Amino acid sequence: MMVRKFLSCNFTVMLFHYDGIVDEWKDFKWSNDVIHISALNQTKWWFAKRFLHPDIVAEYNYIFLWDEDLGVQNFNPKNYVSILKREGLEISQPALDTAKSEVHHQITARGRRSNVHRRTYKAGENGTTACNESSMAPPCTGWIEVMAPVFSKAAWRCVWYMIQNDLIHAWGLDMQLGYCAQGDRTSKIGVVDAEYVVHYGLPTLGEPSNTKGTTTFSSSRVDFRIEVRRQSYNEYKVFKRRWKKAAEEDKCWTDPYPDQPSSIL
Repeated sequence: MMVRKFLSCNFTVMLFHYDGIVDEWKDFKWSNDVIHISALNQTKWWFAKRFLHPDIVAEYNYIFLWDEDLGVQNFNPKNYVSILKREGLEISQPALDTAKSEVHHQITARGRRSNVHRRTYKAGENGTTACNESSMAPPCTGWIEVMAPVFSKAAWRCVWYMIQNDLIHAWGLDMQLGYCAQGDRTSKIGVVDAEYVVHYGLPTLGEPSNTKGTTTFSSSRVDFRIEVRRQSYNEYKVFKRRWKKAAEEDKCWTDPYPDQPSSIL
Protein backbone atom coordinates (compact mmCIF):
# COMPACT_ATOMS: atom_id res chain seq x y z
CA MET A 1 0.00 0.00 0.00
CA MET A 2 2.80 2.43 0.83
CA VAL A 3 4.40 2.19 -2.60
CA ARG A 4 1.07 2.49 -4.41
CA LYS A 5 0.11 5.59 -2.44
CA PHE A 6 3.32 7.42 -3.25
CA LEU A 7 3.32 6.41 -6.91
CA SER A 8 -0.28 7.60 -7.27
CA CYS A 9 0.84 11.02 -6.03
CA ASN A 10 3.59 11.26 -8.67
CA PHE A 11 6.48 10.46 -6.32
CA THR A 12 9.65 8.69 -7.40
CA VAL A 13 10.09 5.56 -5.26
CA MET A 14 13.39 3.85 -4.52
CA LEU A 15 13.38 0.54 -2.63
CA PHE A 16 16.42 -0.50 -0.62
CA HIS A 17 16.62 -4.30 -0.41
CA TYR A 18 18.74 -5.40 2.55
CA ASP A 19 17.86 -9.11 2.33
CA GLY A 20 19.16 -9.78 -1.19
CA ILE A 21 15.66 -10.55 -2.45
CA VAL A 22 14.74 -8.55 -5.56
CA ASP A 23 13.27 -10.81 -8.26
CA GLU A 24 10.31 -11.78 -6.07
CA TRP A 25 9.15 -8.16 -6.16
CA LYS A 26 8.41 -8.52 -9.86
CA ASP A 27 5.09 -10.08 -8.88
CA PHE A 28 3.83 -6.60 -7.99
CA LYS A 29 2.38 -4.63 -10.90
CA TRP A 30 4.25 -1.52 -9.81
CA SER A 31 7.66 -3.22 -9.59
CA ASN A 32 8.92 -1.76 -12.87
CA ASP A 33 7.84 1.71 -11.81
CA VAL A 34 10.25 1.90 -8.87
CA ILE A 35 14.03 1.84 -8.52
CA HIS A 36 15.44 -1.28 -6.85
CA ILE A 37 18.81 -1.25 -5.06
CA SER A 38 20.10 -4.31 -3.24
CA ALA A 39 22.92 -4.77 -0.72
CA LEU A 40 22.86 -7.56 1.83
CA ASN A 41 22.45 -6.66 5.53
CA GLN A 42 22.74 -2.91 5.10
CA THR A 43 20.60 -0.14 6.61
CA LYS A 44 18.67 2.67 4.98
CA TRP A 45 21.32 5.16 6.12
CA TRP A 46 24.02 3.15 4.36
CA PHE A 47 21.91 3.18 1.19
CA ALA A 48 21.03 6.86 1.55
CA LYS A 49 24.66 7.92 1.91
CA ARG A 50 25.58 6.11 -1.29
CA PHE A 51 22.54 6.56 -3.52
CA LEU A 52 20.81 9.77 -2.38
CA HIS A 53 23.57 12.31 -2.83
CA PRO A 54 22.05 15.83 -2.70
CA ASP A 55 23.08 16.52 -6.30
CA ILE A 56 21.38 13.32 -7.48
CA VAL A 57 18.06 14.15 -5.79
CA ALA A 58 18.25 17.92 -6.35
CA GLU A 59 15.15 17.94 -8.56
CA TYR A 60 12.98 16.75 -5.66
CA ASN A 61 11.61 19.16 -3.07
CA TYR A 62 11.31 16.56 -0.31
CA ILE A 63 13.04 13.32 0.60
CA PHE A 64 11.02 10.68 2.50
CA LEU A 65 13.49 8.24 4.07
CA TRP A 66 11.11 5.70 5.56
CA ASP A 67 11.29 2.29 7.19
CA GLU A 68 9.15 -0.50 5.74
CA ASP A 69 7.08 -1.30 8.85
CA LEU A 70 4.69 1.64 8.54
CA GLY A 71 0.93 1.56 8.04
CA VAL A 72 -0.28 4.34 5.74
CA GLN A 73 -4.04 3.82 5.68
CA ASN A 74 -4.56 7.34 7.10
CA PHE A 75 -1.73 9.03 5.24
CA ASN A 76 -1.92 11.10 2.07
CA PRO A 77 1.47 12.18 0.63
CA LYS A 78 0.09 15.21 -1.24
CA ASN A 79 -1.74 16.53 1.79
CA TYR A 80 1.36 15.99 3.89
CA VAL A 81 3.54 18.05 1.55
CA SER A 82 0.92 20.82 1.51
CA ILE A 83 1.08 20.97 5.31
CA LEU A 84 4.89 21.14 5.26
CA LYS A 85 4.78 24.12 2.90
CA ARG A 86 2.08 25.90 4.89
CA GLU A 87 3.81 25.34 8.23
CA GLY A 88 7.34 26.02 6.96
CA LEU A 89 8.70 22.67 8.18
CA GLU A 90 12.12 21.67 6.87
CA ILE A 91 12.42 18.42 8.85
CA SER A 92 9.36 16.45 9.90
CA GLN A 93 7.64 13.13 10.41
CA PRO A 94 4.02 11.98 10.42
CA ALA A 95 2.59 11.45 13.89
CA LEU A 96 2.04 7.92 15.16
CA ASP A 97 -1.37 6.39 15.79
CA THR A 98 -1.03 5.61 19.50
CA ALA A 99 -3.72 2.92 19.43
CA LYS A 100 -1.85 0.77 16.93
CA SER A 101 1.79 1.88 17.02
CA GLU A 102 4.89 1.05 18.94
CA VAL A 103 5.62 4.52 20.37
CA HIS A 104 9.06 5.07 21.90
CA HIS A 105 9.00 8.85 22.28
CA GLN A 106 6.07 10.93 23.47
CA ILE A 107 6.69 13.73 20.99
CA THR A 108 5.88 11.37 18.10
CA ALA A 109 2.40 10.50 19.42
CA ARG A 110 -0.49 11.95 17.44
CA GLY A 111 -2.31 14.95 18.86
CA ARG A 112 -5.99 15.00 17.92
CA ARG A 113 -6.50 18.74 18.34
CA SER A 114 -3.77 20.04 16.06
CA ASN A 115 -2.49 19.72 12.52
CA VAL A 116 1.14 19.93 13.63
CA HIS A 117 2.96 19.98 16.95
CA ARG A 118 6.56 21.03 17.57
CA ARG A 119 7.09 20.13 21.24
CA THR A 120 5.96 17.78 23.96
CA TYR A 121 5.25 18.23 27.66
CA LYS A 122 6.15 15.74 30.37
CA ALA A 123 7.41 15.58 33.93
CA GLY A 124 10.98 14.48 34.49
CA GLU A 125 10.80 11.12 36.23
CA ASN A 126 13.38 8.41 36.91
CA GLY A 127 16.17 10.50 35.45
CA THR A 128 14.33 11.41 32.25
CA THR A 129 14.28 14.92 30.80
CA ALA A 130 11.41 17.17 31.87
CA CYS A 131 9.73 18.96 28.96
CA ASN A 132 7.81 22.22 29.36
CA GLU A 133 7.12 25.51 27.59
CA SER A 134 10.63 26.78 28.31
CA SER A 135 12.36 23.69 26.84
CA MET A 136 14.42 24.61 23.78
CA ALA A 137 16.26 21.39 22.93
CA PRO A 138 15.69 17.74 22.00
CA PRO A 139 13.99 15.53 22.95
CA CYS A 140 11.40 18.11 24.03
CA THR A 141 11.37 20.18 20.84
CA GLY A 142 13.30 20.45 17.58
CA TRP A 143 13.34 16.68 17.27
CA ILE A 144 11.84 13.77 15.34
CA GLU A 145 12.42 10.04 15.35
CA VAL A 146 14.23 8.56 12.37
CA MET A 147 11.87 5.74 11.38
CA ALA A 148 9.88 8.06 9.05
CA PRO A 149 11.81 11.31 8.56
CA VAL A 150 10.98 13.78 5.80
CA PHE A 151 13.57 16.37 4.73
CA SER A 152 13.32 19.42 2.54
CA LYS A 153 15.87 19.65 -0.26
CA ALA A 154 17.98 22.13 1.69
CA ALA A 155 17.79 20.19 4.94
CA TRP A 156 18.73 16.95 3.19
CA ARG A 157 21.89 18.47 1.73
CA CYS A 158 22.99 19.26 5.28
CA VAL A 159 21.88 15.93 6.78
CA TRP A 160 23.55 13.91 4.04
CA TYR A 161 26.94 15.38 4.92
CA MET A 162 26.29 14.63 8.58
CA ILE A 163 25.72 10.91 7.88
CA GLN A 164 28.94 8.96 8.40
CA ASN A 165 29.98 6.46 5.73
CA ASP A 166 30.95 3.79 8.23
CA LEU A 167 28.25 4.33 10.88
CA ILE A 168 25.36 2.56 9.19
CA HIS A 169 22.85 2.70 12.07
CA ALA A 170 23.09 6.52 12.42
CA TRP A 171 22.50 6.52 16.17
CA GLY A 172 22.87 10.04 17.54
CA LEU A 173 21.96 11.67 14.24
CA ASP A 174 18.43 12.46 15.43
CA MET A 175 19.72 14.70 18.24
CA GLN A 176 21.72 16.77 15.75
CA LEU A 177 19.11 17.24 13.02
CA GLY A 178 18.30 20.68 14.38
CA TYR A 179 21.58 21.95 12.96
CA CYS A 180 20.12 21.25 9.50
CA ALA A 181 16.73 22.87 10.09
CA GLN A 182 17.52 25.99 8.02
CA GLY A 183 16.61 28.19 10.97
CA ASP A 184 15.22 27.83 14.47
CA ARG A 185 14.82 24.12 15.12
CA THR A 186 11.90 24.72 17.50
CA SER A 187 9.84 26.05 14.58
CA LYS A 188 11.36 24.33 11.53
CA ILE A 189 11.09 20.77 12.89
CA GLY A 190 7.70 19.25 13.65
CA VAL A 191 5.40 16.26 13.83
CA VAL A 192 2.37 16.29 11.52
CA ASP A 193 -0.79 15.15 13.31
CA ALA A 194 -3.23 15.63 10.43
CA GLU A 195 -1.48 12.96 8.34
CA TYR A 196 -0.46 10.06 10.55
CA VAL A 197 0.88 6.53 10.26
CA VAL A 198 1.12 3.30 12.24
CA HIS A 199 4.56 2.13 13.33
CA TYR A 200 4.41 -1.63 13.75
CA GLY A 201 7.93 -1.85 15.14
CA LEU A 202 8.76 -5.10 13.35
CA PRO A 203 12.31 -6.33 14.10
CA THR A 204 13.63 -7.02 10.60
CA LEU A 205 17.24 -5.82 10.52
CA GLY A 206 19.46 -8.46 12.09
CA GLU A 207 16.98 -11.29 11.64
CA PRO A 208 18.59 -14.37 10.05
CA SER A 209 17.17 -15.43 6.70
CA ASN A 210 14.57 -18.16 6.98
CA THR A 211 15.18 -20.23 3.86
CA LYS A 212 13.36 -23.36 2.74
CA GLY A 213 14.21 -26.45 4.72
CA THR A 214 15.79 -24.61 7.64
CA THR A 215 14.52 -23.86 11.09
CA THR A 216 15.29 -20.60 12.84
CA PHE A 217 15.27 -20.82 16.62
CA SER A 218 14.09 -17.91 18.75
CA SER A 219 17.36 -17.81 20.69
CA SER A 220 19.24 -17.15 17.45
CA ARG A 221 16.93 -14.27 16.57
CA VAL A 222 17.45 -12.68 19.97
CA ASP A 223 21.22 -12.97 19.60
CA PHE A 224 21.11 -11.21 16.22
CA ARG A 225 19.01 -8.37 17.63
CA ILE A 226 21.33 -7.96 20.59
CA GLU A 227 24.31 -7.74 18.26
CA VAL A 228 22.60 -5.07 16.15
CA ARG A 229 21.82 -3.06 19.28
CA ARG A 230 25.38 -3.39 20.55
CA GLN A 231 26.78 -2.23 17.23
CA SER A 232 24.34 0.69 17.15
CA TYR A 233 25.42 1.86 20.60
CA ASN A 234 29.10 1.57 19.70
CA GLU A 235 28.46 3.68 16.60
CA TYR A 236 26.65 6.22 18.76
CA LYS A 237 29.74 6.65 20.92
CA VAL A 238 31.93 7.07 17.84
CA PHE A 239 29.53 9.65 16.40
CA LYS A 240 29.62 11.63 19.66
CA ARG A 241 33.41 11.67 19.69
CA ARG A 242 33.62 12.78 16.07
CA TRP A 243 31.09 15.56 16.58
CA LYS A 244 32.89 16.89 19.64
CA LYS A 245 36.28 16.76 17.91
CA ALA A 246 35.00 18.48 14.75
CA ALA A 247 33.31 21.22 16.78
CA GLU A 248 36.50 21.88 18.73
CA GLU A 249 38.74 21.93 15.67
CA ASP A 250 36.57 24.14 13.44
CA LYS A 251 37.47 27.61 14.67
CA CYS A 252 35.22 29.23 12.06
CA TRP A 253 32.06 27.50 13.28
CA THR A 254 29.75 29.08 15.82
CA ASP A 255 27.40 26.70 17.62
CA PRO A 256 23.85 28.13 17.38
CA TYR A 257 22.86 26.12 20.46
CA PRO A 258 25.85 26.52 22.81
CA ASP A 259 23.92 26.75 26.07
CA GLN A 260 21.23 24.20 25.33
CA PRO A 261 21.78 20.68 26.67
CA SER A 262 22.01 17.83 24.20
CA SER A 263 22.55 14.16 24.94
CA ILE A 264 25.05 13.92 22.10
CA LEU A 265 27.77 15.66 24.10
